[in-house]
Amino acid sequence: MKYNDENALSCVISLAYYSAQKNYTLHREMPAGKGFADIVMIPRKLHIDKPAVVIELKWDKSAGGAIEQIKEKQYGDALKEYQGKLLLVGINYNKMTKKHECVIETMQK
Repeated sequence: MKYNDENALSCVISLAYYSAQKNYTLHREMPAGKGFADIVMIPRKLHIDKPAVVIELKWDKSAGGAIEQIKEKQYGDALKEYQGKLLLVGINYNKMTKKHECVIETMQK
């Protein structure tokens, strides 16, 4: 199994989602704004008090750069119907150091 790629990071996020699936609907590579958001988690109708989540995954770049990409490409536009708290999540894996970096920003939609 290859560990050092975006697909491996996506699988980790999917496993985390597995435990939250009663609260969220998960979309991978969701058409959004000016591109595709890697992962979007939208709260189910019974859990609308939970924040929606837009996740951008990077490999050997930066988590902050992932957040900027979410903003620049307007990935939040994929949530046209959603109103409420939105978490922007940028995750980067550094192949040399084998470390993950995560940046989370909150906004209101």
